[in-house]
Amino acid sequence: MDGGRRRWARVDIAEKVAAFCAASQNQTSQRAFTEEIQVPRSTLQDWLAKRDRIDADEEVIQFFENPIGVAFLHRIVIASHVVTGLLGASGVRFVCAFLELSGLAPFVATSFGAQQRVRVVLEKATVEFGKEEGQRLGQQMTPKEIAVCEDETFHPQPCLVAIDPVSNFILLESYASDRKAETWSSHLKEAIAGLPVRIVQSTSDEGKGILRHVREDLGIHHSPDVFHVQRDCYKATSGPLATRRRQAEEALQKASKAICQQQVQREEDRSARSEAALPCQVGLNPCTDNTVKNEIEARERYEAAKALEERAKKAIQSISTVYHPYDLETGAPKTATDLESALQKSFLEIEEVAKEAGLKEGCLKRIQKARRVLAAMVATLSFYWTTVTAKVKALSLPSEVEAAVFSILIPGLYLKAAAKKATTSDRKRMLLQKASELLSMLFFGTNGGPLCCLKGEQLALVLQVAKECADLFQRSSSCVEGRNGRLSLQHHGFHHLSDRKLGALTIVHNYYIKRDDGTTAAERFFGAKPKDLFEFLLTNVDLPGRPAKKRSQTKSEVDRVPLPV
Repeated sequence: MDGGRRRWARVDIAEKVAAFCAASQNQTSQRAFTEEIQVPRSTLQDWLAKRDRIDADEEVIQFFENPIGVAFLHRIVIASHVVTGLLGASGVRFVCAFLELSGLAPFVATSFGAQQRVRVVLEKATVEFGKEEGQRLGQQMTPKEIAVCEDETFHPQPCLVAIDPVSNFILLESYASDRKAETWSSHLKEAIAGLPVRIVQSTSDEGKGILRHVREDLGIHHSPDVFHVQRDCYKATSGPLATRRRQAEEALQKASKAICQQQVQREEDRSARSEAALPCQVGLNPCTDNTVKNEIEARERYEAAKALEERAKKAIQSISTVYHPYDLETGAPKTATDLESALQKSFLEIEEVAKEAGLKEGCLKRIQKARRVLAAMVATLSFYWTTVTAKVKALSLPSEVEAAVFSILIPGLYLKAAAKKATTSDRKRMLLQKASELLSMLFFGTNGGPLCCLKGEQLALVLQVAKECADLFQRSSSCVEGRNGRLSLQHHGFHHLSDRKLGALTIVHNYYIKRDDGTTAAERFFGAKPKDLFEFLLTNVDLPGRPAKKRSQTKSEVDRVPLPV
């Protein structure tokens, strides 16, 4: 009720108008019909008058003015807002334009004000859906330990983002006054309140606020982001080495061009001497000898610069290649000593290239900055093995089965997960093949495989724990970096994201967007399928009213001023 007057829903109006049209075929009067449905006669007359004023084909009017057509129109309008504003980065005016171009303007208001009200209600309903589903699924969720990836983005105020990398579920995405440790801790604590989860690890860059928040406030292990380690190395070497290579290439091209010019000149001189019947001189003159020497030296410098650039690139890439708890070629577990030795070798190669190239002091300092993270990378592997050992030992398995879990099951699951992140098809195929070889050893063999003795719930528990162990090693916060990039597109399109808008975008990411396997982030995180967000929006966001009656256009005082002749 609004001011003593009832606001009728469009679908209810369509149902009653359709019922009256059917009743009128039996000579039922308006007065009798309105008395039966307890609606004022003037209200029914207003509904009929609005229907008669619609400027469209009769077949189209008959469809969009019946309950089925109204429900379809409602779905179109809500879908246009979800796609343009929550999945895309477009404003309300694009929805208005879509409704106009699609020929739906006679049936629904297309003004900015009308559709802006729909957008606001839709965003509020989306946030409310997230709260309700988060609370409902959280109560049914099995307690578990998780890692988080954390980072900040700026719009321009700081936006704190924390994501569970395994499920890609956004735990925290909110604006804050600053990015200090206490701010991070308070926001994350509020975000996971009521969820049966325990954070055991955080992966991020080396920001002081995040480090203090993780190590002191949360008291958990911090895993460095290998991407930032490699980025520092690339910044120190890629630019200077590329410049060095380009300069050498330009010098080589110049020397080669000089030789070509001399060869042309020699041919012209030879032709001139032949025409004048003069004897040809044999051999190269001193100038030609110097030109050839310059070309040889320029080529050597170019090849050397190119080789240094390639060595640096391979050494930096090797940091990522070796930073795994298992050998990706064999699946064999790596010790902390093995990892430290491999990482030291990579950094030594990078430093040697920098010295041979004579890079500036600032470049060498940046390499040293990256190298300081080496100890934390080794510590992450030690943390991984300590945690994995505790988890598997807690299962109290027979020695043969326990050994198979450590050396076959977990490595196989890890390689399988690594294959999904492989950058080339060949690499992906190789990892999947090795993972398949390892996992097949668990159930097939001379004695049936080491896990054949496990049945039912015990086997399911072992597989679950092994999967948790394989997912424990988190070496990159790329999921947060990708989310920050997505938010930047939204911010670029709207120039401002309100708390309501940001909250709605978070809920859409968690509860609507699906992976290739058809699961949402919420389903992977909670272990249960959430309700349908779009159906919730259809239920809780009304279809806007009809377009307003067009008023006659009157000239303004400015328009009435006569123009000078």
